Amino acid sequence: MKLAVVTDSTAVLPEHIKDKENLFIVPIPVILDGKSYNEGVDIEADEYYALLKSSKEFPKTSQPSLGEVLSLYEEIGKKGYDTIISIHLSGGISGFVHNLEGIKDAIDGVKIIPYDSKITSMPMGHMVESVIELNEAEKNLEEILEHLDIIRDNTYAYLIVDDLNNLVRGGRLTNGAAIIGGLLKIKPILTFVDGKIVLFEKIRSTKKAFNRAEEIIGQRIVEIKHPTKLYVIHANNLLVAEEEKEKLQQKYPDAEIIIGHFGPVIGSHLGEKAIGIAVSAQ
Repeated sequence: MKLAVVTDSTAVLPEHIKDKENLFIVPIPVILDGKSYNEGVDIEADEYYALLKSSKEFPKTSQPSLGEVLSLYEEIGKKGYDTIISIHLSGGISGFVHNLEGIKDAIDGVKIIPYDSKITSMPMGHMVESVIELNEAEKNLEEILEHLDIIRDNTYAYLIVDDLNNLVRGGRLTNGAAIIGGLLKIKPILTFVDGKIVLFEKIRSTKKAFNRAEEIIGQRIVEIKHPTKLYVIHANNLLVAEEEKEKLQQKYPDAEIIIGHFGPVIGSHLGEKAIGIAVSAQ
């Protein structure tokens, strides 16, 4: 088996795998004031959040065209790869990964496996990293997919957003949850259930929301029967992310904790200043 890994630009990838020759990234478009940018190609997070502050319109995201992805798969096949694992952001956020099912048999001699991460950002980047490392360790396809499932089934993320409007207007959260948040002045904790962003708990203040999220993460660490990694992910809110990492490290001194950022696409949905705390099986 000669294996290639395809992912999309919402994955936050560890530096040591970014230049792997068998890794390919599909950029996802984000549209700001009528102009389309390819995430990770035309625009990076820092520049995007600066533009977002001065934008006149609500940001939108789009899916890559299937024609572009099919061309990429064909190019990968021409390089001699016979297997592609294509890992993408949650089908509960975007229909992109489900649409790939329609082209998975389009290239003779290449087995294409669309894989719904049911998450995004750093935990999805960890999935990509794991596939590459398992492939380099000469694990077979069944073993690789089995480990991917273990990571996916043991990944939990909790989101504390500054403003629910982005999620509501983008259709990624029910209006009911947003109305409750506005009326009661609560700071909701959001999470992923079956790949969809849902209200987890209603908390009365930001401080209490972070304390509760930290407590939940500790419970998940105990529940997961594998070594774990923790992630603190921010949308242009590094200072708070660093403070949160320090708090988590004090509570869980043996934990490996990594800070990362939400790129333009996910930042468009969550809004600036959002913080995510996640735990994954290794």
